[in-house]
Amino acid sequence: MKGLLQSVLAYLIWGCFPLYFYLLKHVAPLEVLSFRIIFACALSFLLIGYFGEIRQFFTHFKNKKTILMTMLSSFLITVNWFVFIWAVSVGKVIESSLGYFMTPLVSLLLGAVILKEKLTRYQFIAGVLAVMAVLVELVLLGKVPWVSIILATSFGLYGLVRKQQTLESLHGLTLETFWAFPIAVCVLLLIQYNSGTVLNYDLPTYALLALSGAVTATPLLLFASSVRKLNLVVAGFLMYLNPSMQFVTAIFIFGETAPVQRYVTFGIVWLAMVFFIFGMVKSYRNRPVD
Repeated sequence: MKGLLQSVLAYLIWGCFPLYFYLLKHVAPLEVLSFRIIFACALSFLLIGYFGEIRQFFTHFKNKKTILMTMLSSFLITVNWFVFIWAVSVGKVIESSLGYFMTPLVSLLLGAVILKEKLTRYQFIAGVLAVMAVLVELVLLGKVPWVSIILATSFGLYGLVRKQQTLESLHGLTLETFWAFPIAVCVLLLIQYNSGTVLNYDLPTYALLALSGAVTATPLLLFASSVRKLNLVVAGFLMYLNPSMQFVTAIFIFGETAPVQRYVTFGIVWLAMVFFIFGMVKSYRNRPVD
């Protein structure tokens, strides 16, 4: 139950991300990403120091598998962050929401094929409905939604990689941001050298960039902790909370226009969620009592 609550909270926070990063749309996406990595890394190290786990943290550098796996997860989440920030900055929040609607399908596939996780009847029905929703979107859209595909693939794979790591969530996030930290610093230095735009912000922008570390770290820590407790299929379908909130934000707050098929997709996905949640509740009621 704790893992379920952590996962739900993480997705609710992610669902609010378009509102937060919309306030930074006047800053270049690559700059926002770099500051996000730097401040998330700094906060993670501060937390590790606060909990007295510095010595334990540095033992991870002796494990080659841990290094390689965290480098991979660092790459995947960095790609995901950049594409999402860019999508918000150019008014493509609806496309980003489609990407996160597609992510559970990636998780479903990875869980079934790689981890050999079994699907219940209701999960299968929910999966079929979700596939139908995505197919409706892809066919009627008339083009390949690259933003959506990159977001779905990168985060689905990130969830798989994190699930197979034995690292405590805070240590995992710290390593992921640690690998990206020097690249982020170099990017900001190059931008500053070439254009002189970095650091030329007003106080509210400074505050938003600094807080992006905490905004980034909080849901990731919750997600990384929950994904090792939950069946990957469960974690994947709970992600529909995030794109549903993004979709509503895009339509009713940002005023993005959406063709009719977007609403059809939205309705089919929520129907899939009904089947999935019903199946999860039924499985919980039928489980043996210890």
